[in-house]
Amino acid sequence: MADGTLVDVTETAKEAGFRIPVAITAAAWEDCVAWDRDDNTRKGTANDQEGRLWDVLWMAWNAAIRNRDTSAFHFQVFRVPRQGRGHMPRMTTLSALCHGGDQGEPLVTIMMPDED
Repeated sequence: MADGTLVDVTETAKEAGFRIPVAITAAAWEDCVAWDRDDNTRKGTANDQEGRLWDVLWMAWNAAIRNRDTSAFHFQVFRVPRQGRGHMPRMTTLSALCHGGDQGEPLVTIMMPDED
């Protein structure tokens, strides 16, 4: 996480139900979580970054429960795309992987499906 490719979201993930550390890749963060006031003005919506993060983590947690016997799974979340002119929520697919972190500790990483 120190190199900037992962964002530690463990504290919010605990609130969603996760019991182990959770990180999200920079690409997934940019696509599904990142949001600021300028985005609200440009899109004419009332989103915020905290709410978008919660949506991702809540959907990941629910998918994790349904897929508890596997270490990797896909899940979907609706989000208003940050890029482009659209202002309606669109569904996107994310992947999650439970694996050993840098020191072998259990870690869930949420990423775009084309990342590994």
